[in-house]
Amino acid sequence: MDFAYDERTEELRERLLSFMDSHVYPAEKIFTEQVAEAAAAGRPWERPAIIDELKAEARSRGLWNLFLAHHPEGAGLSNLQYAPLAEITGHSPAIAPEALNCAAPDTGNMELLAEFGSEQQQQRWLRPLLDGEIRSAFCMTEPDVASSDATNIATRIEPDGDEYVINGRKWWSSGAMDPRCKILIVMGKTAPVKGDAQAGAERHRQQSMILVPRDTAGVTIERGMHVFGYTDGPHGGHAEVEFRDARVPADNLIAGEGDGFAIAQARLGPGRIHHCMRQIGAAERALELMCRRALHRSAWGGPLADQGVIQGWIAEARVRIESARLLVLKTAWLMDTVGNKGAHTEIQAIKIQTPAMAEWVIDKAIQVHGAGGVSQDFPLAHLWASARTLRFADGPDEVHKRSLARRELRKYS
Repeated sequence: MDFAYDERTEELRERLLSFMDSHVYPAEKIFTEQVAEAAAAGRPWERPAIIDELKAEARSRGLWNLFLAHHPEGAGLSNLQYAPLAEITGHSPAIAPEALNCAAPDTGNMELLAEFGSEQQQQRWLRPLLDGEIRSAFCMTEPDVASSDATNIATRIEPDGDEYVINGRKWWSSGAMDPRCKILIVMGKTAPVKGDAQAGAERHRQQSMILVPRDTAGVTIERGMHVFGYTDGPHGGHAEVEFRDARVPADNLIAGEGDGFAIAQARLGPGRIHHCMRQIGAAERALELMCRRALHRSAWGGPLADQGVIQGWIAEARVRIESARLLVLKTAWLMDTVGNKGAHTEIQAIKIQTPAMAEWVIDKAIQVHGAGGVSQDFPLAHLWASARTLRFADGPDEVHKRSLARRELRKYS
């Protein structure tokens, strides 16, 4: 395993670091002000105008669709090449990923459409997503079932002539609150449910995915969900969505009936490692802020940096960040060399380790900042909320631990 930057990665990395210094970090204050203004005007889900300016600048610099490897409009980077770039965007996660058109859930949805979408679906929906003209949502989780077990999904996708009829309720539908969200990718059951007169399909072949335009009759955005009190509006928000006899053409089905579970697994693997890449950047930002605060804040006759307990936190933070980064890079290398299935153990391991690592580092940075750390004057509170949330997103810790343990036990059974 060689994790050294190749020539192209180094060139893109230098270009991205320059963009962060010249445009992204200076835009953070403007972004916060525009978010507050929109919320005060009753538009908490509105995207700040500064994002469009940053997107135009990023695209002019060739910093666009860096995440997408297997499509002509993507950068063609391997996971190992993309890792250090995604980490850099994690230093400013509210701004940088979307500025580069590399923000969830659009990234996963674009990968899904690029791999499984028909030519018609790609022209209608992937094209404007690649250009950053629209945004999208992913509707999988449901309020009435334990959605960590995706076979529990109860939303119905039923054929009716040349259409499908969708009925069900979703929540935490990422991206759906964004005014520019035009398309929902919905996971539901096409096979008869257990106990019906017709026997249901095999457990992992009952689910399908279908494209539902946001303005389809019968689709109701019930409310936006708050994340630790944040609307998460600038990220597209998370919605509770009701589907009541919503009809779409049969051509909107992605791949075939019963392919939904496999598509979800293919989508979530890259999404998990992208989150982890960015969380390393968030932890690095927190460590930098912690060090600067400790050096320039004095108490009991000297800087906080003289306190042994704080020195211990700083040292431990560096060890934890480096450990997580190495495992993420190994995972990226495995995904590139043996595929996502071959890297399954490592993908689950980083999904357990990295958010927990970032949460710990950010927590210590908050502690060093005192009351300021939980305020809006520093990015730490939002960074912490994001890290804590990732212990649920794309599967809770306990599901990944259960799967990992079973795989280990099989070696000796």
